[in-house]
Amino acid sequence: MYFHIVTIFPEMFRAITNYGVIGRAFKKKRIIINFFNPRDFTNKKYKSIDDRPYGGGPGMLMSFEPLYAAIQKAKSLEKNTKVIYLSPQGIKFKQKEIKYLLNNKKIIFICGRYKGIDQRIINHQVDEEWSIGDYILTGGELAAMNIIDATSRLIPGVIEKTESIEEDSFSNRFFDYPNYTRPQTIKNMTVPSILLSGHHKNIRIWRLKEAIGKTWMKRPDILKNISLTKEEENLLNEFKNNFYNQNKKP
Repeated sequence: MYFHIVTIFPEMFRAITNYGVIGRAFKKKRIIINFFNPRDFTNKKYKSIDDRPYGGGPGMLMSFEPLYAAIQKAKSLEKNTKVIYLSPQGIKFKQKEIKYLLNNKKIIFICGRYKGIDQRIINHQVDEEWSIGDYILTGGELAAMNIIDATSRLIPGVIEKTESIEEDSFSNRFFDYPNYTRPQTIKNMTVPSILLSGHHKNIRIWRLKEAIGKTWMKRPDILKNISLTKEEENLLNEFKNNFYNQNKKP
């Protein structure tokens, strides 16, 4: 998997290239990350890469020429590379977009700064605009790291135990069920007895009910777009009944 990053702050990406699971995958070259700094493509004395917008108004824009040159250099490394501009105006990045990235394998992320980038870059160089949420960041670097992290963990070999990936929130339609580890009792809090029973069928049903119930409590909009099986409907109703009974006002 190839990620080509157009950014004026490549040092920020040490957070993922030097640490954790993604850092190990980077060192083993399961993922390739290259950086293209627009400052390296400007002839200006002070390496300035921003300018005032035409028509006036507050803020500065990234200059067209160094940004364009950096993108062209990134494109020259690989054929059929998808160019994605990270912007709050883009489509919302969700789990299903990861499959899209995995299928393409070669991605250029443009990390904007200041007030944004010249519209002509967006119109003629960008294939898609993506957003990680309805809020504004100071630049696209954190968004790029977010997407690289979420995508890389699904590349075969990056995470050894694939079962844990398959049970993650969003990977299996629902949020993950509650998880517990040792000790069995701590500060008068105990692990649900079903998880200590060794009865795998009952544990599976409990986990499924909790996963559906947690999704219903935290993000009911997700369930509206899911076709539940009969078993799942029954478990959701059971969860709701238990929830309402436990929260009845005296």
